[in-house]
Amino acid sequence: MQNLYNDVAKLLEKDERFFADKKILKNIVTEAALKLDAALLNLLLNNDQIKEHFFMKTASALVFDQDKFVKFINNKEFLPNSFTSFKNYIGLTSDEEYIKENGKVVLAWPYKDCVLEGGQDKEDVKRNEIFYNEILAPDEIDRLFEEKVLTNSKKIDKNGEHKVDQLTNKDSLIIKGNNLLALHCLKKKYRGQVKLIYIDPPYNTDNDDFHYNDSFNHSTWLTFMKNRLQAAKELLKPDGAIFVQIDYKEIGYLTVLMDEIFGRENKVQLISVKTASPAGFKTVNPGPIDVTEYVLFYTKSKKEFAFKKAYVPVEYDKNYNLYVEKNADINKWEFIPIVEKVLQDNGFKTTKEAKEKFGQLWNEVLPVLVSKFAFANAGNVVSVRDPHKPTEKVKELMEKSKKNGDKVIAQQREDGSVMYIYKGGALSFYSNKIKEIDGKPEVTELLTDFWSHISWAGIANEGGVRLKNGKKPEKLVKQIIELSTEPGDLVLDYHLGSGTTTAVAHKMGRRYIGIEQLDYGDNDSVVRLKEVIGGEQSGISKAVNWKGGGSFVYLELKKWNEEYMKVIQAAKNGKELTGIYKKMQAEAFFRYKVDLSKFDQKDFEKLALDEQKKVLLECLDKNHLYINYSDIDDATYKVSTEDKKINQLFYGN
Repeated sequence: MQNLYNDVAKLLEKDERFFADKKILKNIVTEAALKLDAALLNLLLNNDQIKEHFFMKTASALVFDQDKFVKFINNKEFLPNSFTSFKNYIGLTSDEEYIKENGKVVLAWPYKDCVLEGGQDKEDVKRNEIFYNEILAPDEIDRLFEEKVLTNSKKIDKNGEHKVDQLTNKDSLIIKGNNLLALHCLKKKYRGQVKLIYIDPPYNTDNDDFHYNDSFNHSTWLTFMKNRLQAAKELLKPDGAIFVQIDYKEIGYLTVLMDEIFGRENKVQLISVKTASPAGFKTVNPGPIDVTEYVLFYTKSKKEFAFKKAYVPVEYDKNYNLYVEKNADINKWEFIPIVEKVLQDNGFKTTKEAKEKFGQLWNEVLPVLVSKFAFANAGNVVSVRDPHKPTEKVKELMEKSKKNGDKVIAQQREDGSVMYIYKGGALSFYSNKIKEIDGKPEVTELLTDFWSHISWAGIANEGGVRLKNGKKPEKLVKQIIELSTEPGDLVLDYHLGSGTTTAVAHKMGRRYIGIEQLDYGDNDSVVRLKEVIGGEQSGISKAVNWKGGGSFVYLELKKWNEEYMKVIQAAKNGKELTGIYKKMQAEAFFRYKVDLSKFDQKDFEKLALDEQKKVLLECLDKNHLYINYSDIDDATYKVSTEDKKINQLFYGN
């Protein structure tokens, strides 16, 4: 048998689709076998032993034993299955050895080579409900990632909803449906076109919407993230970036996973975001109070990405403590301590006189007076500090200035600007710290990897929508969009939720694609975007001078087995489920492993309602949750002429 293993491996090595890094890509080989890939079959037919083992002779032809080959490929002796190899272990491995034996880090876990299909069906799910999330092994996947039929299309603008007559890459999209499958639907039209991906996925905590009834909850979450990140990466432009928000519970594993998918060399930063204050109920928690979330920032290619400087508002910097009376002759510049100058401008001759007037309030009044004065006179307020990377000439002048009393030395830089040297340092003018932010001048500093400048207070009603968990301030998304895009760029969020990302992108003149499976009712992203188009003034609206307008196109993935998922979960009794099963027999797609002849109605009726639901859910083939675009003309699915037109516009054929 070992010779057969070796022969198959050597054959597969000849096709670069099936072999990489000295390993067989068993998922791809399995999918190719299930699709009867011609190139794969020709390879197998080139070896007599392999041909004899996997092909059956009939009177007039050779028949490929598909099931036998798939089982062979996934045999743990041939190529260890990630679930069986790591059944009870979640850890960091390299070349199937744990990192204590090897320094090259790769994240490994049960189900790593599998696909976690599906998401939650409503926002307030509980752990004891029935879910249709399912781990699909490679041999269970054949048509899952094919393009799906789009339906219920409409264009929405300030005048309401309209029929979609044309569809271009300039249109923004909201897509309702499974986000993994929707990402694969976008590949042909949007591959390499997305400038920014921002996602705020479920955090895998007891408080979010990733509740999965499985002993490997951590593993299913990693699989869930991996499947979607890999698909999303293909949509990014070469100079694109992705920002993923997460809390401390999964940050370590997510970092290694993203290193693996996007390349460790393309990691830009781990940004810490202060999201709360240590007050109220949080103070009862043991240990340090949790007030921080994290944003992982990666590029598609750090060499291609154009990094931009960003600034944030700050309070008055006390280091700017001198006021300079300027003169055309720099030798006559006069330096006055800023507090002394503030006292003079407010009619006080001495500090004592000011203290007598304000009494105990003086210590509160003085900082306010100084801050306002420094801002109003920024061109004359300075600090003396060490220059950045001084040349030998500058160092020489700095030494000279120490013996030069109150005289200023002017030194022209290579870029034509002038450096003023004074008492062993360089003058830094307060005016250099003032930048325009959101249409008004602010004292600023460069953006760092710790973001405490964004308020999370009062965001519950932004956009007119309310969510119990996970809503992010529009200012946070604005900061990320400003950092990584320009007007007209395409932004993607495939965990859209209430639509914060698309609302901000719309107001900032970016195109966008938002994907969401959950139905939030009155708090849905479509409801929010209608408000945005109408000119609502919450969030960042005033900062960006938003007046309303614009449009977007709404689309849905057309359901098939997904409809049965929904009615099964909603069923209230066994009689209702029996009726659903009978309808499934006529219309639904069952998994190929399901033998309907063995379905015993009496045994089924003896099961508890939850168990009956699980049985029916597991019978359905997850490759057919939605209707494949390749089947659009099949009369079985009754796809309308209007839907056919929008699909032709979207897919281009």
